[in-house]
Amino acid sequence: MPNTPSARKATRKIARRTEINKGRRSKLRSYVRKVEEAIASGDRAQALAALKEAEPVIMRSAQKGVVHKNAASRKVSRLTHRVAQLGA
Repeated sequence: MPNTPSARKATRKIARRTEINKGRRSKLRSYVRKVEEAIASGDRAQALAALKEAEPVIMRSAQKGVVHKNAASRKVSRLTHRVAQLGA
């Protein structure tokens, strides 16, 4: 239980940020799932389109602090590699 007024305010701020970040994380996962489903279906054109939509969302989530910058880059890189494997 927070004892000082500043600790109470910090608790409120954390609760607000947590709600915002939950939505952002959910959106991130949804876009990644769309790419993975397209890869699983084997449709390269659909996978490319899904990846093109997902990449800005992934990088934006890194900017907003939902995921680490390197984790976002790694995720984009791995998805891109998997999509490229469909064409080969």
